[in-house]
Amino acid sequence: MQSRSYRVLMVAPTSFFADYGCHVRILEEARALQNLGQRVTIVTYQNGNAVAGLDIRRTLPIPGRRNYEVGSSRHKIAFDALLGLKTVELLARKPFDVIHAHLHEGALIGEVLGDLFRKPVVFDLQGSMTEEMIDHRFLRRDSRTYRLLRWLEWQIDHKAPAILTSSGHARRLLLDQFNCDPERVRALPDCVNTEVFRPAGAYDPRALAALRAQLGIPAHRKLIVYLGLLAEYQGTGLLLQAMRQLVEEGAAVHLLLMGFPAVETYRQRAEQLGVSAHVTFTGRVPYQQAPIYLALGDVATAPKLSLTEGSGKILNYMAVGLPVVAFDTPVAREYLGLDGLLAVQGDVDSLAHHLHTCLFQPAGPSEFYHLLGQRLRQRAIQHFSWDTASREIVELYQQLLGDTPLQTLPGRGWAVGSK
Repeated sequence: MQSRSYRVLMVAPTSFFADYGCHVRILEEARALQNLGQRVTIVTYQNGNAVAGLDIRRTLPIPGRRNYEVGSSRHKIAFDALLGLKTVELLARKPFDVIHAHLHEGALIGEVLGDLFRKPVVFDLQGSMTEEMIDHRFLRRDSRTYRLLRWLEWQIDHKAPAILTSSGHARRLLLDQFNCDPERVRALPDCVNTEVFRPAGAYDPRALAALRAQLGIPAHRKLIVYLGLLAEYQGTGLLLQAMRQLVEEGAAVHLLLMGFPAVETYRQRAEQLGVSAHVTFTGRVPYQQAPIYLALGDVATAPKLSLTEGSGKILNYMAVGLPVVAFDTPVAREYLGLDGLLAVQGDVDSLAHHLHTCLFQPAGPSEFYHLLGQRLRQRAIQHFSWDTASREIVELYQQLLGDTPLQTLPGRGWAVGSK
C-alpha cells in the first residue's frame, strides 16, 4: 500500500553533517525516508557540511564560537537555545506533520514545541544522555549535576509519545532503568547501505593497491582497520596497546586508524608505545570515501567501551565483508550475532589475542575468516537494511497521525504513544 507523503522536521542537535556516529544515522534515515516520498527538513547547528539532496536549515552562529568540537560541552546550552529558536521559526512558517527529534536535546526541544504547535513527536534515541556524558568524562556519577541531569533524562524519556532506539539493548535499558512504557518504545537498530559499503572484490584491484601505497602501508603486512571517533571511551588507547603487543610478538601487522579528533594525541601515544611505524593516521575520512578505505582491511576492530551507545561502525565493517573483533558488549553481540570475535571488555591481552588469531591462525585462516566475513555481510543485508527501517518509521508516523493502525512485532515493541 502506498503511504502518504509527510512533511517531517528532523531536529538534530549536533553539527550535521560530520563523518561519524549519530550523523550517519540521521543522514541515512533522511535519505531512506526521502526515497519513500517523505519530505524531510533537517534543522541543526550552524556548523557542519552540506549534503546534496537534503534540505538543511541552520541556526545563527555564536560569536567567537564558530568552531565546535565533538562531544559534551557547556557550549551546547547556547547552541541548543539557538536550535530551539530556529525550530520555532520553521514550525511557525511551514506546515510540518511530525517532529522527528534526535538525541535527548532534540527530544526536549521537540516535546516542548510539539505541545505548542500540536505536532506528534518521535524521539530517536541513540543512547543514555547521562551515561554518554560519563563516557566522555564530562560528568561524574557522584555529582549533584549528575542527579539533576538524570532526572531531566527521565522526564524527556517519559514525555516522548514514541521512542525509537538504536539497538535492542537501548530499548531494554529504557524499560529496566527508566521504567518507560514498552508500548511507546521500539528498537530500530542502526542499519547500513550494503550497496555502498561493499567487499574488496567489488573494486578494481589497482585502485585498492594505489590507495594502500598512497597511505604508506607496507604490502607484506596484514591490515587492521578502524573507522570512528578517536577517544578513550572508544577504546583507541587500548587498541594502540594491543598493537604494541602484536608488534613485540613479531607480527607483520599494520593499523589503519581512521577518525578524529585528538589525532595528534594518539599519534604521540603511538610513538611512546613504539608502534608509530605500524600505525597510519588518516584523520577525518569523508563518509563517501569510507567504503574503499575499509575494503583495504584484512580485519576490522571496534574496541568501544560504552555499554549504552550504538556502534554503527560495526555494521559498516559487516557490509564490507570483514571479520570483526570487538569488545564484548550487548550492542556488539546484537549486531554480530554468533559470527563476531568478542574480546573481554577493556582487556588489552584479549583484544590482541583475537586480532592475532584472526590474522595469523596457522590452520588455514584465510578461508575461515573470509567465510566469517561473508556471513557477516549476509547478516547485514538480511537484518540491517535502511529500506526496511524507513518503512517502519513511516508506519509509525501513520499511527501517530491516526492514518493507520500499527501491528506489533514480537520482541521489539512498538512506539504507540497517544497524541
